[in-house]
Amino acid sequence: MKVKETPLPGVFIIEPAVYGDNRGFFMESHSRRTFAALGLDRDWVQDNHSRSGRGVLRGLHYQVGRPQAKLVRTVVGTVFDVVVDVRRGSHTFGRWFGAELSAENKKMLYAPRGMAHGFVVLSDVAEFLYKVDDFHAPEEERSIAWNDPDIGIEWPLPEGIEPILSPKDTDCPRLAEMKDDQLPVYLPEPDDREG
Repeated sequence: MKVKETPLPGVFIIEPAVYGDNRGFFMESHSRRTFAALGLDRDWVQDNHSRSGRGVLRGLHYQVGRPQAKLVRTVVGTVFDVVVDVRRGSHTFGRWFGAELSAENKKMLYAPRGMAHGFVVLSDVAEFLYKVDDFHAPEEERSIAWNDPDIGIEWPLPEGIEPILSPKDTDCPRLAEMKDDQLPVYLPEPDDREG
């Protein structure tokens, strides 16, 4: 398993070892021992699975009082996955990172607590899996605008195509409009691989 750093401290692209032959392939998508050796061990408490069609954009979501670390991957199709650092006090506050995750490339993205997360589907359909280290807490969930011009995410949508959004994602505030108590605080954990 290879771990590649990204421009956002604590966010990593993980490339598992894939063993394939004429029958198909085998890969280890998670091993507590392997992730602990990489400094990324978490007590994953919930697995989520979503299915979406081309152009569906989910996000940008985070939990404020109970932030979640996430380990995400695509098992059908292709998505462009994005995280935004929304941690007050972080030197990369407001910066984003995106990567294409697909069933073909088998890459995973690890995001520490305090990142807003979203993705847009680039294939006809995509199935997306994510592990989280705290339970979903609807009262703690917050969203910021997917198209916040101050963040400037370069979503790879064809020109003139508008994303398909849920009602809760259509009218979200910009990051600059969020009050301090609506944002997680940057508190690196002792075992984080953050630089």
